[in-house]
Amino acid sequence: MPTISTGQVSGSERDGVAVFTGIPYAKSPFGPLRFAAPEPAGRWDGTFEATRFGPRPPQPTMLPGQPVWDPAAGLDVLTVNVWTPDPGGSGLPVMVWLYGGAYWMGSADWPEYDGTLLARDGVVVVTLNYRVGMEGFGQVPGAPANRGLLDQVAALRWVRDNIAAFGGDPGNVTVFGESAGAGSVACLMAMPSAAGLFRRAIAQSVPGVFLSPALAARVTDAIMARAGGGSPHDVPPELMVSAASEFAREELTGRHDRWGLLGSAAIPFAPVVDGEVLPELPWQALRGGAARDVELISGYNRDEYRTFHAMNGGRTVDLPGALERLAPPGAGAAYREAAPGGDEEAYLLLMSDWLFRMPSTLLAEAHRGPAWLYELTWAPTPFLGACHGLDVPLVFGTTDGEMAAMMIGDAPHRERMSEQFRTAWVRFAATGDPGWPRYEPGSATTHLFDVEPADVDDPQAVSRALWAGQAGGALLD
Repeated sequence: MPTISTGQVSGSERDGVAVFTGIPYAKSPFGPLRFAAPEPAGRWDGTFEATRFGPRPPQPTMLPGQPVWDPAAGLDVLTVNVWTPDPGGSGLPVMVWLYGGAYWMGSADWPEYDGTLLARDGVVVVTLNYRVGMEGFGQVPGAPANRGLLDQVAALRWVRDNIAAFGGDPGNVTVFGESAGAGSVACLMAMPSAAGLFRRAIAQSVPGVFLSPALAARVTDAIMARAGGGSPHDVPPELMVSAASEFAREELTGRHDRWGLLGSAAIPFAPVVDGEVLPELPWQALRGGAARDVELISGYNRDEYRTFHAMNGGRTVDLPGALERLAPPGAGAAYREAAPGGDEEAYLLLMSDWLFRMPSTLLAEAHRGPAWLYELTWAPTPFLGACHGLDVPLVFGTTDGEMAAMMIGDAPHRERMSEQFRTAWVRFAATGDPGWPRYEPGSATTHLFDVEPADVDDPQAVSRALWAGQAGGALLD
C-alpha cells in the first residue's frame, strides 16, 4: 500500500493495473473556503480506501448518458485518481489528464477517461477533478480569478510530491487535455505558478476563447440577477448551476448585440486574463518565451464544429454574420471557395477554425520550444466526420463507451486508430518524441491521424494564411 504525504492509501486491481480513485489533493472548496484558492488536503489516520471516485464538481448535465452531478454526493470534489502498472517500481513516465467541458462541465469519473489501457502501455496515468462554472471560473469579487486553473496547479503539486509512491517519475510529467482541458494546458504553460511542474504538454483541440475581467464580471452580474441577486457566496451551488444554465440558454447564445463574440461561443465561462493568475493570453506568453523548456504537441480534429452543430439541431446558419464577426478581413471568398457544399459547409469550416483549429495551430507556431502539430482526419461517420471529442476515446482506448458509440458507431478501424494515438502519446511522454517531424512555421509539417497516417506539409494552408496575423486566441471584452 503506497504511503503519500497525507497518509496510507489502498486501491484495487484492474486488468493487471493498480487503480487508486478519489484521493483528496485539496480541502473541500466550499463553506469558508468557497471561491478561495485550493488548500492542501489534511492528513488522515489509518488507511484511506481509494476505491471510489470523488464527488463531481457542481455543474449542469452535458450529454445524455454522461455522469450527472448529485449535490447529495458531497462537496469534497478536489480529488485525483491514479492508474499504475507497477506501484512498487520507480521512474515511470507520468501523464496527467485535464477534462474538457467548456470550463463549465466535466469530471474525472467519466468512463471515457479510464486510464487502464494507457497504464498498461507503460505510464502512470493521473486524472483529477477541478472546479468548473461559477465555482472555478466565475469572476467573484474578493476571490482569486481562475480558481479551476489554481486547482490544476495544486493537483500537479500533489503529483510532484506523491507520484513516486505509485512508481512514477515526478521529473517526467506530461500534462494532457482536450477542449477546455487543452485550453487549461495552454494556460498552465503561461502561468508562473505552474512553472516546473511538468516537462511535456499535449493540447487536443485548444479553444481560443478568453475573457477580460470586465466581461467576466458582467457575466457574473447577469447570472446573479437570475439567482435573485446578492453575493455569490450566499447562493447555493445548485441554484448557481441552474441560474448559469438559464443565462446561457435564454440570454447569451446568439445575442451578439449585447454579448458580442461571447454570444458566438455560447459559453458563459472561460479563463480570465486577469494579469496575475493568468498574466496574458497563452499565445502571447509563449511568443515571449514562457515554457520554452516544455515540449508541446498541439492538434485538432478536421471537423471540430460538427459536434456542436449536431447538438443544436443543425439550426439555420448565418454565414454572412459569422464572417463579419469572426473571420479575418476579406476571408469570405476564401471560405466559400474552400467549401463547395455551400453556406452550411463554409460556416462549419469557419466555426471550426475560429474555435479550435487555428488556436491549436497557432499555439504550436507561437511556442519557442520543441513543438509538434497533428490533425485527426479519420471520419468514422459521414454526418459527424472527424468531429470535436472524437480523439478522447481514441486516446484512452475507451472505444466501446457511449461517447464512442455516438461518434464512431460501428465503423471499422477504431482499435487501429486508438493504437496510433496511444502509441504516440506514450512515446512522447517517455521520450519527448511522438514519432513525426517537429512543427516549423515554414513547412507547417502536420501529422495526420487516419487509417493510413501521413506527415504532410501545411494541410490547412488556406486557413493558416488567413489567420496568420491573429494572436491565436481571442480576448473578449
